[in-house]
Amino acid sequence: MGDAIYKDSFSPSERAEFARRLQVQLTSLRELLKSPPLNVRAPSFGAELELYLVDSDYAPAAISETLLKQMANPQLTPELNRYNLEFNMTPVSAQGHPFAAMERELRQLMQRLQEEARALDCNILPIGILPTLQQAHLSQDYMSDRPRYHALNRGINALRGADYDIHIDGEDPLSLRGEGVTVEGANTSFQVHLRVPAADFAKWFNAAQLTAPLVLALGANSPLIAGHRLWQESRIALFKQSVDYRQHDNPGWREPARVSFGHGWVREGAWELFAENVALYPPLIPALFPEQQQQQSGPMFSELRLHHGTIWPWNRPVYDHHDGGHLRIEFRSLPAGPTITDMLANAALSIGWAVGLQDRIDSYMAGLPFRFAEYNFYRAAQFGLDAELIWPRAGGVGLELRPITELIRELLPLAAVGTAELGVTSGDTEHLWEVLQQRLAMKSNGASWQLRRFAAHRQTLPVAESCAAMLAEYVENVMVGAPVATWC
Repeated sequence: MGDAIYKDSFSPSERAEFARRLQVQLTSLRELLKSPPLNVRAPSFGAELELYLVDSDYAPAAISETLLKQMANPQLTPELNRYNLEFNMTPVSAQGHPFAAMERELRQLMQRLQEEARALDCNILPIGILPTLQQAHLSQDYMSDRPRYHALNRGINALRGADYDIHIDGEDPLSLRGEGVTVEGANTSFQVHLRVPAADFAKWFNAAQLTAPLVLALGANSPLIAGHRLWQESRIALFKQSVDYRQHDNPGWREPARVSFGHGWVREGAWELFAENVALYPPLIPALFPEQQQQQSGPMFSELRLHHGTIWPWNRPVYDHHDGGHLRIEFRSLPAGPTITDMLANAALSIGWAVGLQDRIDSYMAGLPFRFAEYNFYRAAQFGLDAELIWPRAGGVGLELRPITELIRELLPLAAVGTAELGVTSGDTEHLWEVLQQRLAMKSNGASWQLRRFAAHRQTLPVAESCAAMLAEYVENVMVGAPVATWC
């Protein structure tokens, strides 16, 4: 959708027509989601990997356009900032060995991209937030020159103003000045997609919401910004504040954030989330597209999909018109890195729990009000594997605080049940469960490794040099490819 944006300012009449089309498309989508094709599509997986580009000092390297030209790969696309790239993976059927197929594609891409980057004396880096990122790297001078990003920047600035303050608590609290939307681009993720029959959406999505804190804690990989030790997953705080235009001194009503965990359990299906986004959020990019046509599939719903793409819940539904039209769950909270194996283990866990918990999710929803599920998500982001979560007591009477590691250990077998139900062979996931079990046993993830090595270097080096020295080790380990729990 971003490639189709051709302008960054819009007239009142364009905005009015955009709003009208949103309502028309919502009505049509509601009927489409009831149709047989969207309820019988076989599940499949996909993913988007966002990467940092760093120079020889492990600072951001604004070379994305050069690499895009050299790679000439249509699956590689620019990101918001010129020191990031995104790779859109080929969708794979859930049947058989999908994770092995994803691994082959990622390894080929990473090897080739690293070769091209090294020729420029740079490296590619799969990491949630770059620890060496500084205030200067968040200026609009680093924004990719694409109409979509200019339109998004103008839309956010019109509601909030160009400059704003960001504050994140932690061992070394961080305050910095944001400029436009470039701060958003500092967050890099491994966004996993699961194609889901429309009739099963509510149960799968609610299970994904319930377990998102557990996956996030086990996969955390963003503890440092500019040498400040913050949250285990500092992306969660940084991303939310980067596009927050709300007036917090407005006592009139509690305006929702554009980046959120959501607003409640899904009761019927995906349509209510699309409708909620239209009702709650003003359009940022009201671009109009040619009248809808049937293209190899169902309606494109271009305006609705564009609007939906400017709202960033940590899990969200995706409607795609390709292949006869289908519905997906997009898992958005997973960080990039550390290694391909680690990222695929996180993906398998997210998908496995979404499916493996579907038969139990109603009882969890009845016992855990949504605001506590939201609380759990932010505690996991802040404290990682040291977090304690609010959870229903055994027997369904009352709530209690439980160590997150206990909950992960208790529910982990259900992830294998979920992937098996989708048709994934046990041989395709067995090594991934071992990777997760090792992380859990050692209480170690990418974030804890970064903090441990940063602390070791701080004994003899200043903050900035400690970050760079840690990243030099990180890059070497990533290229070797062994899971993070085995790193020294």
